[in-house]
Amino acid sequence: MDFTQQDQDALLQELNQFTRRTHTLDEVYLLDVLLCDNEVDRDFERFSDSALETLKTLFVGKTGIFDHDPSGKNQTARIFSTRLETHPEQLTSTGVPYTCLKANAYMVRTAGNADFIREIDAGIKKEVSISCSARSHTCSICGKDRRLTGCPHVQGELYQGMLCHTILSDITDAYEWSFVAVPAQRNAGVTKQYGGSADHDRITVLQKQLQSQQAQLSAAEEDLRKELVTLCYLSGQPLQKSLLQAAERMTFPELLDLRQQLRNEVRSTGNSQLQPAEEKAKTAASLQQFQMK
Repeated sequence: MDFTQQDQDALLQELNQFTRRTHTLDEVYLLDVLLCDNEVDRDFERFSDSALETLKTLFVGKTGIFDHDPSGKNQTARIFSTRLETHPEQLTSTGVPYTCLKANAYMVRTAGNADFIREIDAGIKKEVSISCSARSHTCSICGKDRRLTGCPHVQGELYQGMLCHTILSDITDAYEWSFVAVPAQRNAGVTKQYGGSADHDRITVLQKQLQSQQAQLSAAEEDLRKELVTLCYLSGQPLQKSLLQAAERMTFPELLDLRQQLRNEVRSTGNSQLQPAEEKAKTAASLQQFQMK
């Protein structure tokens, strides 16, 4: 990383609070790490703004390891300062300004980690993941705490166009950060300056939403065509194969119009009233025969 002399002096002063003796810049290797943000991650979870504020404090001094393996031999780096960066011009998939937690970390240059440092510089070792504990796990749809009461909503599914996810807040502890192959937080990793693939991530989320909406529309169209068969029977008309075949090629709005026409015909015959309980079995049997013709 490139630093001015003023930056170097300030960073080294913060860094040396965690060392037993004063280290110079040529003895250490500095990393600028994006730890986490307020975007919905691959696990359909996101941190609240208050959670990021708490994590900013808790991650100062935390060690960096590999693959969340808490073995002491995996310790490779340590965070010595943190900061929150908000970018008002960049919105998350939930429509709020993008905010990320970034950290300055250091490693001591040794013969043993020279290759690892080269891999970081080459962009091979980049992605990171954090380990922390959150007391509150709130459903984004209903606001209930999933841990305390649970809720019927499924993470990753759409509800009236809104992507269901869990909002993590009330952070109680931060344990470590790790170099991993695939982090839950898409933007988390070693970076020289602010950057990421937020636009790409937003497209991915929107594509998932579109796929879910298309699946829901297909299911609704199927239910609508089944209802048309029922309405043909209730209207007292003979089986209209040509009509039903035409329905297979109709758009959703056209299907809705056809359903309304058939409903009007059913009402005109007086069949729109509820049937007595003893007649339901007969109607169901008749309808089954009608559909099988």
